[in-house]
Amino acid sequence: MIQIILYVIAIAAAVIVGLFILTFLVYFFNLDMKLMAKLAPLFEKHYDKVKRDKHL
Repeated sequence: MIQIILYVIAIAAAVIVGLFILTFLVYFFNLDMKLMAKLAPLFEKHYDKVKRDKHL
């Protein structure tokens, strides 16, 4: 029984460490903003087509 609990804790710790390393790499290399820079033209094309109310 204790071995199963330790196994589950080890898996949970490995998942947490893996997620921490992934988020650290995203932060360190600024990957979120690099992704947004690649997607910006797609968003701009979409939002330029959106009709707007011009009531002032």
